[in-house]
Amino acid sequence: MQSNNGKALAALILGIVGLLAWLVPIIGIPVTVIGVIMGVLGLKSEKFAIAKTGTVLSAIGLLLSLVNSVLGALIGAGVI
Repeated sequence: MQSNNGKALAALILGIVGLLAWLVPIIGIPVTVIGVIMGVLGLKSEKFAIAKTGTVLSAIGLLLSLVNSVLGALIGAGVI
């Protein structure tokens, strides 16, 4: 179970970084995807609450990154 504790903490850190990194989708998307994966793996640890928080923050960052990249593509294509 100890290795999963590290994954829970990694998910939290990546979730926090992902909330800042969404402004640059090429950075935000990989960071938040890894954060979600680590969070899901960390849900089996003793630090369940930290893993859950990291997963939620990463999911929010991923959603923001995807919206930012779609809007950027639409603006670049001249649609908006």
